[in-house]
Amino acid sequence: MQYGQPFLGCLPTFPPVTKVTGMDTLLPVASGGAAGPLTADELRELYSLMVAVRHLDTSAIAWQRQGIIPGYAPELGQEAAQVGSGYAVDTTRDFVFPTYREMGVARTMGVDMVAYMSTHKATWHGGLYNPLESRLAPIQAVVAGSVLHAVGWAHGQTLAAGSDATTDGGLGVALTYFGDGASSQGDVHEAMNFAAVMKAPVVFFVQNNGWAISVPTERQVAGGSVAARAAGYGMPALQIDGDDVVAVVEATRRAFAHARAGNGPVLIEAMTYRRGPHSTADDPGRYRSLDEERDGAGADPLERLRQRLLADGIADEAFFAEALAAAKAEEEQIRTGIQALGSRPGTEMFDLVFQETTPALQAQAANWREESEHV
Repeated sequence: MQYGQPFLGCLPTFPPVTKVTGMDTLLPVASGGAAGPLTADELRELYSLMVAVRHLDTSAIAWQRQGIIPGYAPELGQEAAQVGSGYAVDTTRDFVFPTYREMGVARTMGVDMVAYMSTHKATWHGGLYNPLESRLAPIQAVVAGSVLHAVGWAHGQTLAAGSDATTDGGLGVALTYFGDGASSQGDVHEAMNFAAVMKAPVVFFVQNNGWAISVPTERQVAGGSVAARAAGYGMPALQIDGDDVVAVVEATRRAFAHARAGNGPVLIEAMTYRRGPHSTADDPGRYRSLDEERDGAGADPLERLRQRLLADGIADEAFFAEALAAAKAEEEQIRTGIQALGSRPGTEMFDLVFQETTPALQAQAANWREESEHV
């Protein structure tokens, strides 16, 4: 097989839809423990997480319409990609670098959702949660900006480990998210090239939801696949069914095992579909019809998992009703917390710029206080 030639294959514990692009140098997922096949309890947990994310996501859109938050980036249809990948993170040593659309990842990692949503409330830039404790970097609004941050952090892991990447069970791994639209940014090329050259332990997770705002993927991704680009950087890639949460968990775990062992970066392209607007300021009816959306969206990832649990006898209607009730109660608690958020002190915009202030910044702060606080 020629290097970089894509091939189809059924990998261990992977569904047949999984495609490996580039050299298949990924390590097999070890059996047993957290890396083994998903248990019945884990599958039920994944469903509960997806229900919570779905309900919170649709509620956030309503909150924006009600004036509770000024803006939000929905993720309807991407719950499996986000919950599945976030579920594979080891929060004792890994670090996640999100965009503005990874609410599902944050919820899966156990981040406080009121603190997370403070950015959408415009109370605080990047979220009020503690990134070091949660292992989730601040929300990144710059397209592809989080990819560079992830590679920098991951390279730091290799520098700290020195020549022995297997010390203490392996390297901490950076997981960074971006979309098919962001993959056209130059920052992504620089990040992937640097990561591959330096063998940085980073997993590039692309949620290909079919649209770069109003432009379909085929009009802005040369070759039609982001995963195919990985061969140019000498890194393996997995193109997976992003609506199958089990496939997402297993692919992400496999990528983590590869990077953790010191073998360098991996690219995962999760094929999914954005079932709504790019943001609450977007009108998707201007560039696609409802019929096109229904035809392109495919099966609902939440319903797919529900049917799997029923078919395998893992859950019943009582479980599903309980999961929905828990999601509704959680949403109510989060909404109450968001509404209680007050404004942050305006001086913070000057206090948190540099570790040591500068004369210019001090002058700006003095001018601001004089104009805003009349002191």
